[in-house]
Amino acid sequence: MKFGPIEFRHLRYFTAVVESKSFRAAAQRLHVSQPPLTRQVQQLEELLGVSLLERQPRGVELTAAGAVFYEEARNLLALAEQAIDRTQMAAQGQLGRLDIGVFGSAVFDAIPRVIQAFRLAYPKVDIVLHNLDRAGQIRALRERRLTVGFNRFFVEEVGLLWDVVLHEQLNVAVHEAHPFAKREQLNFDDLADQPLIVYPRTSRPSFIDQVLSMFHSRHLTPQIVQEVDDVVTAIALVSSGFGLTLASDSALTLRLPGVVYVPLEATEAQIDLCMIRRADDESALLRAFIDVVHAVLPPRG
Repeated sequence: MKFGPIEFRHLRYFTAVVESKSFRAAAQRLHVSQPPLTRQVQQLEELLGVSLLERQPRGVELTAAGAVFYEEARNLLALAEQAIDRTQMAAQGQLGRLDIGVFGSAVFDAIPRVIQAFRLAYPKVDIVLHNLDRAGQIRALRERRLTVGFNRFFVEEVGLLWDVVLHEQLNVAVHEAHPFAKREQLNFDDLADQPLIVYPRTSRPSFIDQVLSMFHSRHLTPQIVQEVDDVVTAIALVSSGFGLTLASDSALTLRLPGVVYVPLEATEAQIDLCMIRRADDESALLRAFIDVVHAVLPPRG
């Protein structure tokens, strides 16, 4: 037979009678009068074509078929309650899946702090991180494979919104044997004639172009000796004595042998972390995540 004629009301009334051991007690428990409750259970038996209960002087007892149906009815009611709870949680941004694009040095400090705080606040939300450069994040956002992305560099894109969520100072990563390692601060003039390692070499414009603009605005030409894919590779080359590189505050957690970080003296020597999302995404889950980002990371300004 089909489930259609049977309603959840039938299941609730039937299970209440079984658990209360009588129609009268079940009616009191459900705050209904006894005759309608009795009719609903009888109707259920008619729809199923089986006897579920045996009426005894001291109450009711389950038939063999009734015992089976009782277990299944309880499961169905539990699933219905779970469906309601999960739907309400999803509407409140407490349930679902976040696909987050990450790239660059933010994965060493800022992003882990955000993820940890969000997991504590919303433990039932699944978080999946995707290592994608700027172009990859933009493509994945448009294809709805990402919920939100984080990158150091962003330009206006139709249908996408971005916020600067963190300002960080730049530092110079130098080998401990280099004379600069003993300095308290460095400036762009100091770096002009030094072998410089830059990154990432893909998805231009990128951090490379930001670094070049900082030099060019001071009428300086950096001596670039190597372009690499990421900050880890750049600092690894510094560790080998290959040259110098610039790194944000987040990258200071990268402790490679022989590498010393010296602050770059310049109010303009900042790098921004941007959060990118679709303009048409108004989900409660994304709003909840954005709130956590702004709570964890210092405000702009």
